[in-house]
Parts: sequence; C-alpha cells; structure tokens
Amino acid sequence: MTLGEHIRELRNRLVWALLAIVAVTVVAWFFYDPPLLQILTKPFCEVQRLNGVAPVGQPREVGGTPGCPLYFNSIFQPFLLRLKVSAIIALVVASPVWFHQLWAFVTPGLRRSERKWGAAFLAIAVPLFVGGAVLAYFVLDKGLTLLLKFIPTEFGALITIDHYFKYATALMLVFGVGFELPLLITMLNLAGVLTYERLKLWQRKAVMLIFVFAMIVTPQDPFSMIMLAIPMVLLFELSVVLAYVNDKRRGRNQVEAAYDDLDDDETSPLEMDRTEA
Repeated sequence: MTLGEHIRELRNRLVWALLAIVAVTVVAWFFYDPPLLQILTKPFCEVQRLNGVAPVGQPREVGGTPGCPLYFNSIFQPFLLRLKVSAIIALVVASPVWFHQLWAFVTPGLRRSERKWGAAFLAIAVPLFVGGAVLAYFVLDKGLTLLLKFIPTEFGALITIDHYFKYATALMLVFGVGFELPLLITMLNLAGVLTYERLKLWQRKAVMLIFVFAMIVTPQDPFSMIMLAIPMVLLFELSVVLAYVNDKRRGRNQVEAAYDDLDDDETSPLEMDRTEA
C-alpha cells in the first residue's frame, strides 16, 4: 500500500470515528436535562441534603433535590457545560467505534501474535478504565463531604457547577488512568523489560509511590486518596503475580527450546550432570 493510500485510509477512518462521536453528542444533547445533569450532580446534591450545608440565596434546584446550590457564573456557561457533558458522554459511548477504526488502521502492519496481544490488551484496558471512573463517581460524595466540612459555619459556599464538573471529571479520569497500572506492568513484563525479580525488589517502593501519586492527584481529599491508592496497590500486586507466572512459563519454554536444538547423539546438560555425579 502506497503512502497516499495510507493517508486516504486514515482520513476515511477518522471521518467514521468523528461521525460516530458527533452522532452520540447530538443524542446526549437531548438527554442532558434530564437525566444526565441529574446523574452528574447527584453526589453533590446528596452531600448538601445529608450534611445541611447552608446555601447562599435561593438557587435553582438541580436534579429536583432541595438544597442543592450549584451556580452558573456567566451567560454562556449553561450552553458550554451542556456541550462538554454531551461531548464527554459521546467519547465514552462511541469508544467502541473509534477504537475499532484506530485498530483497523494499525493491524495490517502488525504480526499475528501482535494483533492477538493488542486486541487482548485493548479488551482489558476499556473495562479497567470504566471501572476506575465508576468507582470515582461513587466516592465523589465522600470526598465532597470531607472538603465541604472546611467551610466555617458562619459562611456559605458559592460553588459553581463548572468547578464541580471539573472536579468530578478530573477525579474520574485520574481513577480510570490509575486502574491501567497493572496492564502497563504486564505489557512491560511480556516485552521482557520488567521481570518478576525486579518487581519484587521494587515492591515496597512501588507501593509508597502509588500512595504519593494518589496524594498528588487528589489534593486535600484523604478519602479519595485512600480509595484510589488501595485498588491501585491491589492491582499492582496482581500484576506482580502475573509477572511471576509469565516468567516461570518463559523459563520453561527456554529450557524446552534448548533441548529441542540438541542433536540425537548430543549429551544434554541434565545427562552431563548425572554423569559427573
């Protein structure tokens, strides 16, 4: 295939991916309010309802939940927020389409084994990311409860919905990326870059670095830090176990390959050891 044909194929696949994203964005636009906005603001509204954080003024109820003060601070912000939410939903929902287009463009240049491993890792990466994002959503209210307790009782919280949206999406993104750690370690182990022995040597330092990472990406929120660090540590330990199994398998394959290369009349290392004994 010539360079021009590659460029045309890339263009066509990008067009199909963009069409899928745009189509889902349009659908999500009409389902924004309700139910998407209600789902997005539910953790904050639950915190306000259960903890009785005093609202400032008489804000519009969001999601039909009393005492849920989230504010827009500009004329264009409602439109921009609706567009952001619709686009992010589209990126997630349409991910099978644009992942398929990307994979279909890359696979012709890969070997059969590379295609097999690539498809397997892709099939695992998406659920891991979604699992991390879902966990982040369910711990949002705990982190918000802790942070809002720092508000003095004589003051109210003038929180904009844009700031809340940035906090929520950033937390879900961080959790999703953090859950990809075992997949990255397993890939490096299969490539021969990281061995089980090296991972075992770095195990304590890695756990400490995971907690440092969780502390940096979730500042001023100890609960979210713990909820991110503990699953990451467990997933890291799982990747260490997988590295151990893979290294054992690789060692057996190397021994079998060494014996396969011997001639029928050539003494094997095992027979030489028996003779010397």
